[in-house]
Amino acid sequence: MSILGIAAKWLFILCLPVLLLTASIGWAANSLWLYKYGFQTNNVRQDLAEKGLELSETDLEKVATGLISYFNSDDEFISLTVLKDGEPFVLFNQREVAHLRDFKGLIRLDYRVLLGTGIYALGYAGISLFWRRREYWRRLAWGVVGGGGITLGLMLFLGLWAILDFDGFFLQLHLISFANDLWLLDPTKDYLIVLFPRGFWYDATIFCTLATAAGTIVLGGAASVYLKKPKVLNNDIR
Repeated sequence: MSILGIAAKWLFILCLPVLLLTASIGWAANSLWLYKYGFQTNNVRQDLAEKGLELSETDLEKVATGLISYFNSDDEFISLTVLKDGEPFVLFNQREVAHLRDFKGLIRLDYRVLLGTGIYALGYAGISLFWRRREYWRRLAWGVVGGGGITLGLMLFLGLWAILDFDGFFLQLHLISFANDLWLLDPTKDYLIVLFPRGFWYDATIFCTLATAAGTIVLGGAASVYLKKPKVLNNDIR
């Protein structure tokens, strides 16, 4: 195998964990079910009511839908209005709006990384399969197995970190992701942190970890089944 071929193979292997993780994050960010599940399990309606904001489940679903639409729009800032005491009420203050703009930037970055790694992975796989030489097919399968192993190891590390020390995990994630302290919200006056408390983010983290692991197992399992087939070539090129 040439140096270029080796580099292309390793780039494919390293792309797989990023591809699968960013796909899971994008799925979570757009999953209305995950929002509704988080609102219900974390008693968000009750917490909002204690702060003087009575919202029905339908109202909360509209809030979630509005956030999802905003993340996928070209709007720089979000403006969500709900009814409070029968009057229109702007849900998020300026600090929350600014933080959501930063958060949207991370989601759009996730989309771009997903697109880039997806194009490369599909291109590499397509060329390997189109080449119609068994050694390239087996090389592709070994690449999937190798990338899957790295992915599962990474998900195991992140999952255990989140389970054993979620506060530390969440803090480091924010320090790495944001260049300001707008994410430090006040639960006594900022509705964003009431809508999305610590428990919501814990569940979302576990969801992304398990979804990434599940995707890895499916791809790795398919590649392993192929590798168990009788070899056509005398030498197994890895």
